Amino acid sequence: MKKKIIIIVFLIILVLMLIELYIDANWIQTAHFEVSSDKIPASFDGYKILHLSDLHSKEFGKDNKNLLKKIDDASPDIIVLTGDFVTANENDFTVFFDLIDKISSKYEVYYITGNHEQALSGSSKKEIFGYLREKGVKFLSNDSVSIKKGDETINLYGLCYESAYYSNRKGNIYTKEMMTQSLGEADLTKFNVLLTHSPTNFEVYKSWGADLTLSGHVHGGMIRVPFIGAIFSPDEGFMPKYSAGRYQIEDSVLIVSRGLGRGSRGFRLFNRPDLVEITLKSTKKGVD
Repeated sequence: MKKKIIIIVFLIILVLMLIELYIDANWIQTAHFEVSSDKIPASFDGYKILHLSDLHSKEFGKDNKNLLKKIDDASPDIIVLTGDFVTANENDFTVFFDLIDKISSKYEVYYITGNHEQALSGSSKKEIFGYLREKGVKFLSNDSVSIKKGDETINLYGLCYESAYYSNRKGNIYTKEMMTQSLGEADLTKFNVLLTHSPTNFEVYKSWGADLTLSGHVHGGMIRVPFIGAIFSPDEGFMPKYSAGRYQIEDSVLIVSRGLGRGSRGFRLFNRPDLVEITLKSTKKGVD
């Protein structure tokens, strides 16, 4: 009798875990954040940025209809994509291209590469980047643009660096000087939004002059434990420092997406996929 009870309890736990794994792979959440600064121009008060990361060719419903509904519900001013929208061992990019086709027809879209795009063959990169250009997506590879509303602007930078610097566990230290060599000096008179796939070097991004950094890569730590947070990152090992949500050093803010997909060998537990909605708030005098 005792053995039967143990088996039943084990089976119940197993079924519940399988249900949780399914939910955590397929039910998208939208994470909402407000970022305030007196460097944000008055005309950008209420400006909405939607941040997506790490799709890994995942579909949420037929033709990604569930993901597209979440995007439309957010009604963003711009969409930013911070890499790993395909997986390095793929050669069929239909899911990514279909998503780009649909969102680029409605929204202004900015894109940077992740480590998986960096690992693609030259022909695959050419195919992807050519499609992005065809659809009017702004591809920022160690480049920047000014986003304008009325007579006021904020800066949007896209930083792409070698995946060897995603972690310093092997002694590969990413520095402010390296970042400046890639992007130039930050314009400290403007509000600077930085897109970069890995959140690992937040201290460097802050010292360079990023007011708001948007990253992904860590997939929320794959397993998340209530009140503890992320358990593991392939680059950072156990208990990664930056895994999901908001972090702040002085006036510089980092927001990390848990990402959308799982990758080729990944999984999610207590860690639902997310898109991140950031609303800018101006604290300039005279702005309510």
